[in-house]
Amino acid sequence: MSFNGRDIISIKNLTRDEIEYILDIALKMKKHYDEPTDLLKGKILTTLFYEPSTRTRLSFTSAMLKLGGEVMGFSDPKASSAAKGENLSDSILCIESYSDVIVIRHKLEGSARLAAEVSKNPIINAGSGTQEHPTQALLDLLTIRNEFKSIDGLKIGMVGDLKYGRTVKSLSYALSLYDVELSFISPPMLTMRKEVLKSLDDAGIKYEEQSDLSSVLPSLDVIYVTRIQKERFPDPADYEKVRGSYKINKDFLKEAKNSMILMHPLPRVDEIAFDVDALPCSRYFIQPLNGVLIRMALLALVLGKI
Repeated sequence: MSFNGRDIISIKNLTRDEIEYILDIALKMKKHYDEPTDLLKGKILTTLFYEPSTRTRLSFTSAMLKLGGEVMGFSDPKASSAAKGENLSDSILCIESYSDVIVIRHKLEGSARLAAEVSKNPIINAGSGTQEHPTQALLDLLTIRNEFKSIDGLKIGMVGDLKYGRTVKSLSYALSLYDVELSFISPPMLTMRKEVLKSLDDAGIKYEEQSDLSSVLPSLDVIYVTRIQKERFPDPADYEKVRGSYKINKDFLKEAKNSMILMHPLPRVDEIAFDVDALPCSRYFIQPLNGVLIRMALLALVLGKI
């Protein structure tokens, strides 16, 4: 299975077999995580982050360095020619001359796809507006599969900002390829977007929508929590109406299955209390390691080294 030169723009562009292959390669990358290699020596990754990032940007950097490659880029668009008014297409056409693969995060939906259309080098989407975040979905799938050995047969709940959160959209698209049951828990004004629900309908995936997490908690195998994304709200007053809608603490989780795992793409605000961190169910500080492994796999794959 070859990914050489391929763009990673949407999880919807991947088949289940391709996803499973990427997850398998990511597990094999653990040896290179522990003992860095020169697999990508001579290759350059450019990271273009037009929006803030901690985990995604640094994990791509770590992934490239552990594979022997080099990294350049920016994390603040004010330090780039975007501040002078340069359009994205012109930036990509120039930057592709400096590097072998480009990772981009941008506030506008469709930005990564536009970059892929104009670039001859592989483009990896690190987050496009409120639309998608495919590499996060892959690391989430890896986390779930590592825990349960199989993703099929699970009931997975997604909690919080399902309207603006791009991680839950990509994860939902990915899970539509598996035999799962989904529960979407959110305030009424932050429900999952209709195009995502349609894709689940088309795939025959059973799902439910509601606002009460406690009513479904005992039945969930995975709880995937997201923060309410204040920066996405056009009207700050609307954010104030839903802030703090879900607060999960140690006592709240007493009704959960013993085998349940709790995930979060991070950063968190106040939706998961600190007293949950040490519980056996917590996986949100394991997800970042899986993120490095997934991104190591993707970089090696799109650069034709696997």
